[in-house]
Amino acid sequence: MIIKERRVARDLRHRRVRRYVRGSAARPRLAVFRSLNHIYAQLIDDDAGRTVLAVDSRSKAFRAEHRTGGNIAAAKVVGALLAQQAKGRGIERVVFDRGGYKYHGRVKALADAARAGGLVF
Repeated sequence: MIIKERRVARDLRHRRVRRYVRGSAARPRLAVFRSLNHIYAQLIDDDAGRTVLAVDSRSKAFRAEHRTGGNIAAAKVVGALLAQQAKGRGIERVVFDRGGYKYHGRVKALADAARAGGLVF
């Protein structure tokens, strides 16, 4: 029960953000989820209802070089991997969905790395 109470504020922020953020085939939504130990990023086409691309700190490409996935350095690597794979699929413009998290720390590091990798948002 404590976990539900702790998530209430994030869920409210997430619903508020999602009222305005919507992805399409031309400009998918970059959705971020973070847990204590990992960070996840997805490119989602909301019109078709499918995930175009997903990268996280549990993948083999990530684990080959890094031990932990729950810090800012890991978020930067995940953002760079996402940008690299998106560019390979011809995706350059996205809409950023911070998922109810504050734009700070790992979420900001992932966004900055994705921008540095060539994604525009």
